[in-house]
Amino acid sequence: MLRLMRENAGSWIVKVLLGIIVIVFVLWGVGSNDSNKYQDVATVNGEPVSADEYQQSYQNLVAQMRQRFGNNLNDEMIEMLQIETQALNRLIDKKLLLQESGKLKIRISDEELAESIKNTPMFQNEGAFNANIYKTLLRSNGLSPDVFETMQREGMTIEKLRSMVIDNVKISDSEISEWYNWQNAAVDINYVMFSPDDKKDISPSDAEIETYYKENGDKYKTEPKAKASYIRLNPEDYMVKVDIPPDDIKNYYEEYIQEFESPKTVAARHILIKVPVESGEKVEEEKKAAILDILKEAKAGKDFAELAKKYSEGPSKENGGYLNAFKYEDMVKPFSDQAFSMKPGEISDPVRTQFGWHIIKVEKVNEAAKKSLEEATPGITDKLKTQKARTLAYNDAETIYEAIVNGDDLSLAAETASQKVETTDFFSEKDPIKGIPNSFKFAQATFSLPVMETSDVEEFEDGYYIIRLDEKIEPRVPDLKDVIESVRVDLVAKMQNDAALNTANEFLNTVKKGVAFADEAQKIGLAIKSTGLFKRQEAIPEIGYEREISQEAFTLKTPDQVNEAVLKGKKGYYVISLKERKLPDPENLAKEREEIKTNLLQKKESGLFEDWLAQLRSESEITIKEGFLDK
Repeated sequence: MLRLMRENAGSWIVKVLLGIIVIVFVLWGVGSNDSNKYQDVATVNGEPVSADEYQQSYQNLVAQMRQRFGNNLNDEMIEMLQIETQALNRLIDKKLLLQESGKLKIRISDEELAESIKNTPMFQNEGAFNANIYKTLLRSNGLSPDVFETMQREGMTIEKLRSMVIDNVKISDSEISEWYNWQNAAVDINYVMFSPDDKKDISPSDAEIETYYKENGDKYKTEPKAKASYIRLNPEDYMVKVDIPPDDIKNYYEEYIQEFESPKTVAARHILIKVPVESGEKVEEEKKAAILDILKEAKAGKDFAELAKKYSEGPSKENGGYLNAFKYEDMVKPFSDQAFSMKPGEISDPVRTQFGWHIIKVEKVNEAAKKSLEEATPGITDKLKTQKARTLAYNDAETIYEAIVNGDDLSLAAETASQKVETTDFFSEKDPIKGIPNSFKFAQATFSLPVMETSDVEEFEDGYYIIRLDEKIEPRVPDLKDVIESVRVDLVAKMQNDAALNTANEFLNTVKKGVAFADEAQKIGLAIKSTGLFKRQEAIPEIGYEREISQEAFTLKTPDQVNEAVLKGKKGYYVISLKERKLPDPENLAKEREEIKTNLLQKKESGLFEDWLAQLRSESEITIKEGFLDK
């Protein structure tokens, strides 16, 4: 059946990222099981995890993070997010789950696999599976049908195992009510804030400064610094040496023709009235009636964007329902069918999708287009010249590096290759380095070297570098006289903070002994403020997002009850007392019941599966190559 699917040809080609086709691959890692290609990095119950598998899992996770963080994702963030550890753990989990599936004899038949692939929207044209789309998508992402089908089978196997684990999870009415009351309860508190900034009359003595410095000297330790020499081979310098023959341009155009094709797109606004899953016929009719009422206003000439802001329940509500230009396959089929059949300015009748009822107003239609070879030539030429220049720069960098390996020093190797050696001033790992666009990578490469050792060829955004560490200054604790002003500022801040905390503790202890909250505040000259009602997940009025204060406020049960211990906030220290506690309106629970039930069920299922997987890990024999994650 799978063979027949691959051979059934069609004519429509769509290019999309394969990562959005099967979500399970992002969760569990992808790739072949060729564990002998590289050295193994771990074993799971005796089954090896190859470096090849790990590398693919790592790249997949980095790509996922790049979609989330965009250009903000850098090496420092990758290290902070522990991507290497995450990638390996996902692979280990995948191995465990597939092993457990084998023990339980969970199988995915060829028919199930074929049906899954046939029903994947990205492989369809007008609702039907299209083999040309299927093969084109796989090829553009470097996959063969055999490899992809293995991945798909593994993903489906894991999903079937997960379904078995969570099959009996249920949400009771009491759980729904408890969550609703917890989430929507509100409190109003009185509070007094003790700010360190109010403690103005603090002036530490020389002896106090010296004592503080002795106790906290490491805080002022200098950063290690390095000085380096380097050769940079900038691809831009090679551009004048590059000539691109017309045949190369023509071949590129024909091979990557999809780059020069712009599919039809539509820019539109929409208003969405959500319909909960399994809501019943009555709710369905109510929602449809609501969207028809909104449609009457839109047809009567009211501003569509304002109507969207007022009525829409979709994420684009605040933007007046505006959707950036989208391709047909970017939206669910009923929505796209309607939008792509309309002209600019037209407003649709209600459209039902899996999300609810929509009204669509088309703003602009961009017809499909294709650049001619002549139109595409300048862009292709620039791209090929850049690629070729980068190759020439790298080849020269390799030649220089080989000369150094064979005994030439950095200066001689550079002179032989008609390059020049640049020298930095002293810098730390966090300093910007003059003339180096990517200081972080440059510093990392430099500080990893022994003194007077030369790096391999390092590739940065602006070219290829060969770096030599010339000198290194180790970190040290400076003399007090060199940092005395910084020490004085830090000590004053600490003494102000301690004084504010002491005053807050004295106030709280007095109130706990029975003195009225308002009386004691008046006595020490501080004003009592009230927040007004707020919920657990909301910012506290007048105070802001203060998790600890919010949590403590909701532990108070009776009016005038005060917190057990002084609370630290961003602006100072707080003592609070309960003014009012308000439970939510039970009538609103009926409107939210199904949504709450769905959310609680998902959380409960995820928690159960995570606990089950953690237990499976604890019962398994997992070994990781020594030092692998310490590199």
